[in-house]
Amino acid sequence: MATNVEEQRAEQPWSGPKSKKQILGHPAGLFVLFTTEMWERFSYYGMRGLLKLYLVNYLFVTYRQRFQGQAYDATGNPGDVFGWSVIRGLLPDVDPTTLTQCVNEKVGLLLQGDPTKNIAPMAADMAQSVAQQTCAMQPVASAIYGWYTGLVYLTPLFGGFMADRYLGQKRSVFLGGALMALGQFVLFSAENLFFLGLLLLIIGNGFFKPNISTQVGNLYPPGDKRRDGAYTIFYMGINLGAFLTNLVCGTLAQNNGWRYGFLAAGIGMVLGLLIQFFFGPSTLAPDTLKKSEGEKGEAPAVVKEENEGQRMGALVILCALNIIFWAVYEQQGNTMQTWADEKTVWPVIFGFQIPSTWFQSFNPFFIFLFAPILDRIWTAQAKAGKEMSSVTKMAVGCIILGLSFIVMVGGAQVIGGGKGSVLWPVVCTALLTIGELYLSPIGLSLVTKVSPVRFVSMMMGMWFMSSFFGNILSGYIGILYTKWSPTNFFLLLMGLGVAAGLAIAAFNKPLRKAMGNH
Repeated sequence: MATNVEEQRAEQPWSGPKSKKQILGHPAGLFVLFTTEMWERFSYYGMRGLLKLYLVNYLFVTYRQRFQGQAYDATGNPGDVFGWSVIRGLLPDVDPTTLTQCVNEKVGLLLQGDPTKNIAPMAADMAQSVAQQTCAMQPVASAIYGWYTGLVYLTPLFGGFMADRYLGQKRSVFLGGALMALGQFVLFSAENLFFLGLLLLIIGNGFFKPNISTQVGNLYPPGDKRRDGAYTIFYMGINLGAFLTNLVCGTLAQNNGWRYGFLAAGIGMVLGLLIQFFFGPSTLAPDTLKKSEGEKGEAPAVVKEENEGQRMGALVILCALNIIFWAVYEQQGNTMQTWADEKTVWPVIFGFQIPSTWFQSFNPFFIFLFAPILDRIWTAQAKAGKEMSSVTKMAVGCIILGLSFIVMVGGAQVIGGGKGSVLWPVVCTALLTIGELYLSPIGLSLVTKVSPVRFVSMMMGMWFMSSFFGNILSGYIGILYTKWSPTNFFLLLMGLGVAAGLAIAAFNKPLRKAMGNH
């Protein structure tokens, strides 16, 4: 009888990809998935980096920034956006005291203008109106951001189930990518259908996200030691897309208008689909589609494994503990982006004003920088028999995430009510990224190693469920940014991150035992 997860997997038939071609010691299919995921993340993060600023400064105000970060030189009607009146009634209002404080600060900045961006001082009555609208929209936009980025990670549970039972991973990935591309093109072409565009992105991501991550694991036989390294490479593909997109989409939004940022994101998704369509069939492994024994098909029959319920339960507990991590981590695109836009002096290089949305590219840049270093450290520790377990690494990641916000506490103290150096959010992001590398790719790999094969896509969806709850929570935590002092707000983030790490550490032994000491 098999005594651990890997031994149970070894007893089952495994069918690898048709192509035996290797690149850098890994199946060629890994790099097909790497590139497909890179373009999908280009699409997602391009839109995410613009989302909150677009809501606050354009879509839901009457005086608008035609170009991201520039003058309020356009007008529009939020009431023209289909469904806005209903959705607005479900979202929170800013309290009067906080609104007054925000308006007074914003009016002062608008009356001064911004010579570095060639923005002239604004007339007092118009400055008052712009400040009133944008400040009232801040908490609403934070909630919309949280619900959107949360729902994007809820639908993978459904998409994973559909792939396991009916569609298979390959068809699910293609369907999801097509829906996401369509959603981006709706945002580009019809701003009054904004919520329809978001809905298409949410549903499409549900089919795409869990199934492309599962396909990475399918490339390797049970017990293959290359799997953790494969997910690190795959994770770098995610972040290559995230790095490039904000340079492209943010620049287009600043110089050509918001909608062109969404157009670029949609084109990126189409490129990812084309790569999957042309190169996927020969390089990817068969789907782990659940079948009855003796049913015809390309995938081998998947059988029930021992201790399935125990392992799945342990993963659910770990996902629940990760919720706080994602709630704090997702402040990058929410309150940290607001800080980058309103509290940071961005340099002008050769006459080009760097957009504040470029802030979103620092996190993936640090992924490239730190991932190979950590991989070498972990490899050396493994050879010496001292490598931490996956669960321990995740606990360390949460603690590092929390401690990174000490930098922002210091920045808030130094800057006060003015603007300050870009180094404050950048250094915080560098530290935060190390915490992310200890948790996110490790978690992806852990799910494929521990989940029963016949439920692996659904359990990957469960992993993303922690991001759903975390992102929803991040939106409501972000509302406190408008109510509290920046110092107290960043202290809260620090405390939450550290507490989540200590909670995972406290459950380390029982979780590892349930998951076969991974």
